[in-house]
Amino acid sequence: MTQLPTPFIFSQAALQDFEDCRRRFQLRYLERTAWPALETEPAEEHERQLQLGERFHRLVHQNHLGMPLDLLEKTIHEPLLQTWFQGYLSNYPDGLPQQRYPEVALAAPIGEHRLLAKFDLLAIEPGKRLVIVDWKTGARPISRRTLAGRMQTQVYRYILVEAGKSLNGGIEVDPAAVEMVYWFAAAPDQPVRFDYSPLQHEETSREIERILETLQGLGPQDFPLTDDLDRCRFCRYRSLCDRGVAAGELADLGIGPDPDDFDFDLDLEQIAEIDF
Repeated sequence: MTQLPTPFIFSQAALQDFEDCRRRFQLRYLERTAWPALETEPAEEHERQLQLGERFHRLVHQNHLGMPLDLLEKTIHEPLLQTWFQGYLSNYPDGLPQQRYPEVALAAPIGEHRLLAKFDLLAIEPGKRLVIVDWKTGARPISRRTLAGRMQTQVYRYILVEAGKSLNGGIEVDPAAVEMVYWFAAAPDQPVRFDYSPLQHEETSREIERILETLQGLGPQDFPLTDDLDRCRFCRYRSLCDRGVAAGELADLGIGPDPDDFDFDLDLEQIAEIDF
């Protein structure tokens, strides 16, 4: 049986890894294996795009905190980042509620463990509407079909319902009041929106419970490699798993690197907006 630390902090990235490749989940989260391999080539361009994505998220955060635009724009020296930020200013998502909370972390219990999400932006009209906005800085927009199947779309809406009461005027969150909006720096005028419903919430709850029950029932030998070799091309553990040495080409990655695609470390004690 798998022995998870208690509480184990799950994220959408951890759940996605488990669904994509159980061996990667085992190496990354259970064994904490450090493996100094590149995820994509060329490494310099990959790192540059990640840094630009992080800086874009920081600029948007500072904008929501009320920093003057002229001061923010003076800090931008890269043409691509300037294009992204101008696209954000010109194509801000329509109709968002006025109460806005940038960079908010929420957590919800799943059994003895915790499910954690860090939201780029929550826009809330207490008791009526709650909108999740996620800024994507990949090289290309992501299709609705792909987003619909990603754990981020499921987990973020689920956690907001389960743990968003404190931001919703003390009112339990109705799944039907929740919406998620993906905004793409590569296509700022083409956001992708997802509604939510009580039925979807029940389905997501069952899916998370299924993953947790499956995980807890596995032994050390029950973490096979994925059958999808394309996933190995962009995994740092590929040489450890004898799935090749060379990293995949950044141009072939499609959506490009995005800070949201990588996991994060947060201390539960540092998260104020948790409703257990």
